[in-house]
Parts: sequence; C-alpha cells; structure tokens
Amino acid sequence: MNTLSYKTVSLNKNTVEKEWVVVDADGQHLGRLASKVAKLLRGKYKPGFTPHVDCGDNVIVINADKVVLTGNKWTDRTYLSYTGYPGGQREKSPADLMKKGSDRLLRKVVKGMLPKNKLADKLLNNLHVYDGAEHKNEAQKPKTIDINLLK
Repeated sequence: MNTLSYKTVSLNKNTVEKEWVVVDADGQHLGRLASKVAKLLRGKYKPGFTPHVDCGDNVIVINADKVVLTGNKWTDRTYLSYTGYPGGQREKSPADLMKKGSDRLLRKVVKGMLPKNKLADKLLNNLHVYDGAEHKNEAQKPKTIDINLLK
C-alpha cells in the first residue's frame, strides 16, 4: 500500500486562496446569520480547512440594519463589558448597539462565535459590514452567495 497517497496537506498563508463574498442580511435572523458568517471567515466551508491559519474568505455583509431578532430580544438581551475599574461593568442591549451602528451589533455577535485567540482578531478584520445595499468593495469583484444554502 502506498502511504504517500494518504498525506494530509495543511495550508499556510502562501497557499491559501481567499475570495470576496457578499452576504445579504435583509430579513435574516441575527444568530443564524452570524454563525454562518463566522464559518465563512474561519474557512470551514473549504475542503482545505486548517485550524491555525487564516484560510477564510473576506465577507461583505450588506443591509445589516435590516437584521431580525424575534420576541423581546431587542430590549431584554444584554451584552456585558467591563471598563477595568471597580464597579465598571456595563450592559447594553441590541437596540443600544444598533443606535451606534448596525456594524457594532453584528461584529459583537460574530466575535463571540470565533475562537478566543490571536487568530480571531485577524479573522474579524476580514469582515466588512454596511447598512445599505451599496458597499465600497466593488473593485475586489465579490461574488454574491445565498446564506440560506449554507449549513
């Protein structure tokens, strides 16, 4: 038996083929959208996925202001942060984050779904969030994908 045919090939930053993809968030549920975007950023949909390498795509999310939360989650859900000072724990609702910009809410949720290491910061830089249907990354010739077809 030829053992050379069973070698696992790991990608590195020189052999990774990164693409630009556009995801439309209009009418999408926030958590389901964020988990699929996190998998796209991480590269888990690619056959050559390597856990310690940035092998994911650059993701452009348009219509982020039209994302959906069901029930009373706009006001009842809380996101905690800590200033570093005694008594400095702050809490914000998704409605508060949306007032400052829809990119803050989506980035916060996607960041929670990425690994907690240095690679997550690099992966989060590959996420571009826009409120309307227009974006400024047309020069990269991104391809539009239907997020509902991904698992």
